[in-house]
Amino acid sequence: MKIELPIPAEVSYVTETLEKGGFLAYLVGGCVRDLLMNRSPKDWDITTDATPEEIESLFVKTVYENDFGTVTVVSEETEDKTLRNIEITPFRTEGKYTDKRHPDEVKFGKNLNEDLSRRDFTANALAYEVSKGQLIDEFGGVKDIKDKIVRAVGEASTRFTEDPLRIMRAIRFATELDFNIESKTLTALKTQASDLGFISKERIRDEFQKMIMSNQPMIGMKMLKNNDLLPYVIRETEVMIGVGQNGVHIYDVWEHCLRALQHAADKGTSLEIRLGALLHDVGKPKTKRFDPAKKDHTFYGHEVVGARIAKQALENLKFPQKTIDIVEKLVRNHMFFADTDQITLSAVRRIIAKVGPDLVWDLMTVRACDRIGMGRPKEDPYRLRKYEAMVEEAMRAPTSVAMLKVGGNEIMKLLGDKPGPKIGFILNALMEEVLENPDLNTIEYLNNRVAELDSLPLEELKKLSDAGKDKKEEIEGEELAKIRKRHKVR
Repeated sequence: MKIELPIPAEVSYVTETLEKGGFLAYLVGGCVRDLLMNRSPKDWDITTDATPEEIESLFVKTVYENDFGTVTVVSEETEDKTLRNIEITPFRTEGKYTDKRHPDEVKFGKNLNEDLSRRDFTANALAYEVSKGQLIDEFGGVKDIKDKIVRAVGEASTRFTEDPLRIMRAIRFATELDFNIESKTLTALKTQASDLGFISKERIRDEFQKMIMSNQPMIGMKMLKNNDLLPYVIRETEVMIGVGQNGVHIYDVWEHCLRALQHAADKGTSLEIRLGALLHDVGKPKTKRFDPAKKDHTFYGHEVVGARIAKQALENLKFPQKTIDIVEKLVRNHMFFADTDQITLSAVRRIIAKVGPDLVWDLMTVRACDRIGMGRPKEDPYRLRKYEAMVEEAMRAPTSVAMLKVGGNEIMKLLGDKPGPKIGFILNALMEEVLENPDLNTIEYLNNRVAELDSLPLEELKKLSDAGKDKKEEIEGEELAKIRKRHKVR
């Protein structure tokens, strides 16, 4: 099939170099699929009839450190300052997968069709010959892309036996691309779900993370559940299924957390916020109790229990320690406020001290996702806006004499004086001047001014001090009013 696809110059350079060396060269896999779907490829993969040694001989800078024949060509920097590393793999066929992880034997071949036939799904079994503008589609990948179908190449059970991670990849592709999984592929996937137990947690984590970072992670999580895959991916979430909640919730814990996750994705948030949203109520099943006095269920301490479970779940998946620590904090502290009328700035400052000033805004986002996950229609209800205003107010540097370049100890040394009201009067008087003109906040000016103020009668100095206090309170009031107006709260 003749078709013109937009190929970057440095990618064309690699295929042209291979062809000038007397070899075949084709773009293959996900990059071809993405180009056909008008998506920007993340990776560029090329297959060829050249051996790894022959590939290396054609390029100045390459990396070859694997058992599968893949040679990485390190490209030069492009005009947009993007550095692309392009992978070239010889045509190959693979032997049996005795350990369900790696082929027992990899043979390099001269046949493109054999190479494509070993690939996972039809949408990824496409090749494109750049020089001729020729698309090779031996397995109906173009039609399946058009029909939005994930279909295994050949026998699905064989593909999943070769590498059970393809089970997880099928879910991930369906989630990322908004595709459906073809019935025979889906049946084989569910039948062979337990084979995921042979796969390293790191490989499963990578696919799970891509799924969570897609636009529709809620769909992916439901596909894991419906196809009995949760025990092999993130089994800790299974306990949430079917666990009802109290009157303010219209969904069970599972559905609520999935909706919170989806809202986090809709907002384009980080991995940690999405995982926090997914796991924020994972402790509820273990803490659910019926309270006869309230005639309803309670979940006291679920955030503490949930933080431990979230930590365990992410450790099982071998997430980096930094990610685990952040998500654990988000889950542990997601219940930080309840009633805006009873919130104090000291309470807000305590939560900022617990999670850190950088993480507090992520915590606010998890809180918002929690609310949306309850079926509430508003993104910014008054309570959340009030929280945000108070967080900003608590994090704002206070207007105080601590802002001065000269402090009380320095003034006492200059004057040879002891602590007393006079030192405070001088500090407040200096503060009034600096608030009026911040350029005066220099050590030289303030030191000179201290001597002048010291010469004034105490009563006059006190008047200047009172004016400084009034000015500070005025500035404070204006700043807090701006914050509250910005968040539309009182």
